[in-house]
Amino acid sequence: MKRRILIIGASGQIGTELTSFLRQQYGPDQVIASDIRKSAIIPEVDGPFEVLDATDKEALLALLIKHDIGHVYLMAAMLSATGELHPMKAWDLNMSTLFNVLNLAKDGYIDRIFWPSSIAVFGPTTPREQTPQHTIMEPSTVYGISKQTGERWCAYYFAKYGVDVRSLRYPGLISYKTPPGGGTTDYAIDIYHKALNEGTYSCFLSAETTLPMMYMDDAIRATITLMEAPSDQVKIRSSYNLAGMSFDPVAIAASIQKHLPDFTMTYAPDFRQAIADSWPKSIDDSHAQNDWGWAAQFDLETTTKVMLASLKSQY
Repeated sequence: MKRRILIIGASGQIGTELTSFLRQQYGPDQVIASDIRKSAIIPEVDGPFEVLDATDKEALLALLIKHDIGHVYLMAAMLSATGELHPMKAWDLNMSTLFNVLNLAKDGYIDRIFWPSSIAVFGPTTPREQTPQHTIMEPSTVYGISKQTGERWCAYYFAKYGVDVRSLRYPGLISYKTPPGGGTTDYAIDIYHKALNEGTYSCFLSAETTLPMMYMDDAIRATITLMEAPSDQVKIRSSYNLAGMSFDPVAIAASIQKHLPDFTMTYAPDFRQAIADSWPKSIDDSHAQNDWGWAAQFDLETTTKVMLASLKSQY
């Protein structure tokens, strides 16, 4: 019998939809959802749930043994904007959870790990157009620093101990199933809610701020594809660049106005502008394409159509 899957941070933006997808694929009882507290998870991801503080290594080990866990998806993290408000809490959470999972894998309790990185690993000295896989990385946020550090530890544990850890540098992610979660790119979720609910949106980034983005279905598909790829195809053990689309607030507003002509946008950049200005405008993900066959499916127009249609019932 195949060992079970554990998702840490299953109530978060990515974790919620990842849990749903994996349970549809493998069956509800094969996927154990966990988070630091039990929250109202959407009905389609109902199934086994455990309250877990992933900074507690002994509690994590007990859960691994209890459910015969083989694969772990470590999705718990404090994101960029929230992390800047609570830097030491962000560092402690993001790093202690990763070390707990890596060390338990080194000790033979976990067969395979997925750990998400981010475009936040890049910084103001990184080439911003078609940012390459291997390049200058001088992150300017505690979130980015923790992710860059985590990438190096993942590569080290693979090289030193043979830990099968896999990772993606997610761009900004867009989804209608969960609310914005404290990230700098989350304006691209909130804007759809405000467009339907209020007819206007005040953007905390400037009009010309182009950032890499991805619709959540593509991100989930990339995650599962990487985790299911044969080990010899996974040639990068720090983290793979991942790309979907790139746009600025003007472009997303224009795509919404095709469906809601009266929608208006204003701009009031705040502290998140400096974060966004340190990140790439577009990503070269050719290594992911060549190594394990990655290809995005959603563009901005398709994303806007799905987001508005799916959110209409809420407003």
